[in-house]
Amino acid sequence: MDKLKSFITALCFFLTTSICMAQSEIISHGISTFGDLKYEKDFKHLSYVNPDAPKGGEISFWAFGSFDSMHPYTRKGRAGAYSSIFFESLLEGTSDEIDSAYGLIAKEIEYPEDRSWVIFTLRSEVLFSDGSPLTAKDVLFSYKLLKEKGLPSFRAVLEKDIQSAELISDRKIKFIFNDDVPKRDLINTVGGLPIFSEKYFTYNKVDFEASTLTPALGSGPYILDKVDVGKQIIYKKNPNYWGNDLPINKGRYNFDKFRIEYFADYNSAFEGFKAGTYTFRNEASSKIWATGYDFPALEKNWVKKTTLPDGNLSSGQSFVLNLRREKFKDIKVRKAIGLMFNFEWSNSTLFYGLYERINSFWDNSDLKASGMPIEQELLILNKYKDILDGNNFSEEVFSFPKSSLKQLDRKNLRQASRLLDDAGWKVGDDGLRRNADGKTLDVEILNDSQAFDRIINPYIENLKKLGINAANIKIDNAQMTDRRRKFDFDMLVGFLSTQLTPGSELEQYFGSESADFSIFNLTGVKDQGVDAIIKEVRAAKSREELGFAIRALDRVLRNKVIWVPQWFKNKHTIAYFDMYEHPKNLPPYDIGVLDTWWMNSDKYNDLKDQGALK
Repeated sequence: MDKLKSFITALCFFLTTSICMAQSEIISHGISTFGDLKYEKDFKHLSYVNPDAPKGGEISFWAFGSFDSMHPYTRKGRAGAYSSIFFESLLEGTSDEIDSAYGLIAKEIEYPEDRSWVIFTLRSEVLFSDGSPLTAKDVLFSYKLLKEKGLPSFRAVLEKDIQSAELISDRKIKFIFNDDVPKRDLINTVGGLPIFSEKYFTYNKVDFEASTLTPALGSGPYILDKVDVGKQIIYKKNPNYWGNDLPINKGRYNFDKFRIEYFADYNSAFEGFKAGTYTFRNEASSKIWATGYDFPALEKNWVKKTTLPDGNLSSGQSFVLNLRREKFKDIKVRKAIGLMFNFEWSNSTLFYGLYERINSFWDNSDLKASGMPIEQELLILNKYKDILDGNNFSEEVFSFPKSSLKQLDRKNLRQASRLLDDAGWKVGDDGLRRNADGKTLDVEILNDSQAFDRIINPYIENLKKLGINAANIKIDNAQMTDRRRKFDFDMLVGFLSTQLTPGSELEQYFGSESADFSIFNLTGVKDQGVDAIIKEVRAAKSREELGFAIRALDRVLRNKVIWVPQWFKNKHTIAYFDMYEHPKNLPPYDIGVLDTWWMNSDKYNDLKDQGALK
């Protein structure tokens, strides 16, 4: 009897535990890194779209330089603009939430509370653009393809985070994550992988690592219409796009076509816009914005010039220092070089006061570090006191000081001179700085944009006043692509971008393991302390914890001086032929021109009748 009672007790415990375990598994239409999803399961459309937006028409943009490939996932060749648009993923984010993703190809997801695995259930109606069905086999094939032949830094992340992927059925696939990695963002990571057609790659014997002008088969709303190599790309809406009626797609992808026109330089691109060669321009030149918009099409009200708010993080645009170079190993040298870039003079003289200085890797947000570390930051930093530089504890977070409104700030020049003297770079009789071996301090800034000469040349002049043998090295964009990939540069203009909810991409941008091969880790930073704080960011279990960890990481990165930050503006400066319209309430994190704007056919016809359009 006692044995029977014990058996019943054990059975009840097993059943109760199993029920609890089952109850802890979540089945949902989406996932949020922190907190609740904004949109319920039965939502009708995203809040920032016009669900009744008219369909049709064309919009056109410009791109810089040239291209020789339509394959965006290989290091070979220079991929055409928007060439990833053919491919969709299991989940898709929105432009009004910073850490949520909803089912796109996936109808629902299932995962436990600890997010140690996930099962995606695919929609039955998903089709590739040739009409063939997209199944879980294609998802598995795509994951393996990216893991084996994707960009090296991306492969490293997949190998580190994902233990296995297995098919459950034609419509179900399961990913299991490794035990010793943070799992907060991993469902979003695998849910965001592009999905390719297994049949297309195997039947056509396509080499994923090769450059090609024939895009792989995808399931997205647009397909390729026309390519004129190096000059023009036209995409057109797939008339049989499987996802037209999904709530997440309502009011989106409204243009029948969009066109990309390539120009060799910024000035010729602007002339093309004035002439009506393309119809939408997101203006990045402060000089042109301030002085160039006085052409006939604007005076006749054919073109509309306006600003829209931009709630995104700053772009991280900077003069990137290549720490792989021996001359940049000493932080004193890096600080001295940075002191010679005069943002205040540039903004006043060259930029018409349009910009603000970037100081933080999380500028234009409340995630940037400031002043001395507060208690919650110190709790994180103190864990790694043995491997972090002392300035993270004893000094305010580093920012380059403000300069005078004269091109050469004498105070900064004196400070930079002392730094180089202390670093062993002494001024010789010829005015050039040399080290103990008699080697001059040579610094080249690679430049593939004629429009940037007016910014780089004054900086070069200031560096020369410091005794640095500096040069503005002009190359074409193909050479720039090649030299970036080979890390063959001293300095160049790059974008050290971050996210509001950062995750594994931090390891590709700033991690030691990626420094020797990641095309995103331009600086080549290798630092145990940085690696440790990245892990803290990835392991944060609440948005509050994440904020403290990000500020600690921002502090550590800025105190290493791996960049000379440039500028940003918290608004979009745009101009377009006045036939496009957008929803009244735009989302905070994306202007969404291709996503949510549309053409007003009456305005188009009016402009056409007036001869405004080619």
